[in-house]
Amino acid sequence: MKNFLVHTDEVKKEMLENIGVSSIEDLFAEIPEQARMSGLALDDAISELECQRRIKALAKKNKTDYVSFLGAGCYNKFIPAAIQQVAQRFEFLTAYTPYQPEIAQGTLQIMYEFQTMICRLTGMDVANATVYDAATACAEAILMAVRIQKCKRVLVSDDLNPEYNRVIKTYAHANGIEIEWFDSVIPENTEDYACVLIQTPDFYGEIREIAPVNTLLIVCTDVSTLSMLKPPSEYGADIVVGDVQTLGLPMSFGGPHAGFMACREKYMRQLPGRLAGRTVDAEGQQAFTLTIQTREQHIKREKATSNICSNQALMGLCANLYLSLMGEKGFKQAGYLSAKMAHTLSEKLADFKGIKTLNKNFFNEFVILVEDADEFLKKLKRAGVIGGLKLDKNRILVAATEMITDADIDLYLDNI
Repeated sequence: MKNFLVHTDEVKKEMLENIGVSSIEDLFAEIPEQARMSGLALDDAISELECQRRIKALAKKNKTDYVSFLGAGCYNKFIPAAIQQVAQRFEFLTAYTPYQPEIAQGTLQIMYEFQTMICRLTGMDVANATVYDAATACAEAILMAVRIQKCKRVLVSDDLNPEYNRVIKTYAHANGIEIEWFDSVIPENTEDYACVLIQTPDFYGEIREIAPVNTLLIVCTDVSTLSMLKPPSEYGADIVVGDVQTLGLPMSFGGPHAGFMACREKYMRQLPGRLAGRTVDAEGQQAFTLTIQTREQHIKREKATSNICSNQALMGLCANLYLSLMGEKGFKQAGYLSAKMAHTLSEKLADFKGIKTLNKNFFNEFVILVEDADEFLKKLKRAGVIGGLKLDKNRILVAATEMITDADIDLYLDNI
């Protein structure tokens, strides 16, 4: 039990002597003074009861009853109540890491079923058991393509989510990869590049027509749109990535969510992250285990496909539960309602002078052009509506999901 107690002054002194410094402050000597925090302005300690009261008082200042038309990669979707009840069971929240399959069969089965569902939705042959988020998935897919093609030049769409682009730039810089950006039209000559990465629907909601390419095609997509749109496998995708936030995960101020990666079978040994496989044990019973070990913790570092050393299994469980509870019919209905509400709002906005929809072909998200984006959004917010994401002084990105009603649309229109 002593290992869980706070270190005494004597123990601290002994530790400092062993590493050759005289004080804890010496450990931070290399950090410039201007970069250090001088301290935290914390109040004196209070009781647990007093703390609860103070937190509740602060929480009441939050306004959570807005009608939201926000999107841009994070969406307000319907979440069946059973998801939280099941996902919060202690068997899942405290599940053992799946290195030892004999005591982690439940976790491994969740991962395997998640992979299966992603493959069915995307049309790909193999999927991993999640990565951190869609941005990570995009960057890892580029590294994967570079390994396969042995080429360090890549083409990336300008219309990709800006957050994903920033992560890609960081990965590329660290790995000496040259990125060339293109607009909505893929260049004709792509054979000199390791891959082409394009998002559809893109950050602005536009569904992209993707022409054949002479290299690896990476498609970033929102899996919920695949309830109605054809899977990326049907238009030549080699690697498909995205986020599963729309599958039963709350917006949660941006996370945690989970990214996914799926690919054609011939590339599966270059797929990073964890992969769960199904087999039979010595008694012929179904069994699950981690397979095709590509992670740096399992094999020689120089042969690893990635330094990603974890995954979002609990988020993957929520996605499994969502798809199971909604079923194929419910999943398609949610997608249909999202698209229907977005197109209804877009069509009605066309009747207002000074407002124009810039998209030609969209699913449930579109860009509007207004005279003053700040004033437009302020008026809506005063009426209890978050009208979308401001892109610049004249453009707003608007999204609708199945959570939006006809009354919500009327409220939007009545206050612009």
